Amino acid sequence: MHAIVINEPGDADVLAWREVPDPVPSLGEVLVDVTATAVNRADVAQRQGAYPPPPGASEYPGLECSGSIAELGPGTEGSGWSVGDEVCALLTGGGYAERVAVPVGQLLPIPSGVSLVEAATLPEVACTVWSNLRMVAGLSAGETLLVHGGGSGIGTFAVQLGCALGARVIVTAGSEAKLDRCRELGAAVGINYREEDFAARVKDATGGSGVDVILDIMGGSYLESNIRSLAIGGRLVIIGLMGGRKAEIDLGRMLVKRLSVHATTLRSRPADEKARIVAGVAEQVWPLVAAGTIRPVLDQTLPLPQAAEAHRIMEASAHIGKIVLTT
Repeated sequence: MHAIVINEPGDADVLAWREVPDPVPSLGEVLVDVTATAVNRADVAQRQGAYPPPPGASEYPGLECSGSIAELGPGTEGSGWSVGDEVCALLTGGGYAERVAVPVGQLLPIPSGVSLVEAATLPEVACTVWSNLRMVAGLSAGETLLVHGGGSGIGTFAVQLGCALGARVIVTAGSEAKLDRCRELGAAVGINYREEDFAARVKDATGGSGVDVILDIMGGSYLESNIRSLAIGGRLVIIGLMGGRKAEIDLGRMLVKRLSVHATTLRSRPADEKARIVAGVAEQVWPLVAAGTIRPVLDQTLPLPQAAEAHRIMEASAHIGKIVLTT
């Protein structure tokens, strides 16, 4: 098969389309012929040498894919899946390839009304957003959610899921076009972080009370403002470190407001934890997708050999939603 290989850490030009050995499914895995894979910030970090794959994972980037099952590996008999089934999948790596081995617990059916290419945009964002908003933060109807990076793949999905759960959603983004798209998806308030102090705007938008949950991709640079933006009993969930790893925290403010801070990743979780998350997504989120309440937000598609160009588009941050690579 062919795959995108990272020759050495560096800029997008280090990504190369090469012939490599076919993967062999291990116990509990199936082999999937890849139709499409989506680009995530984690792929860029891996290319730069800042986010290596966990031990035992594929060395090729790609955290989600869609395609069809080519082979059932050992131990997958009776799993309910058959050769030829169209699926999408949460991956630990290997999506930038023509074939990938996938733990059977990380497979998802293609939601009704979603194309096979569109389905490649869903597994990573759905599992990330569902696990953090519901399983970690316990977001519920009537609460207020602040989503940073609202125009991203994670952001556009979080806006839709937050609204579907009955929350009022506030977003930050870096352009009016992204904010407009977030409002179309259901966001009640849009804040241009390049022009406004988001903490001040959140205070105004909530009548001074603050938000109940924050989904944050920035980390250190936003920590103090995030703490100021939370309501009593608020929950901050950090899922990215684009703004740095370190910051000071006002524990006194946290004590008075009874706040909690969570920091989570999905990629390094054990397979059984991922399987539980995937099962929750299949049961709770996929019906919302099938009903059209949540829809894939696809910015553009490129052929998989043009992964370097896709990474340049990602790093320019002008896209809205997901960038997809097709085989």
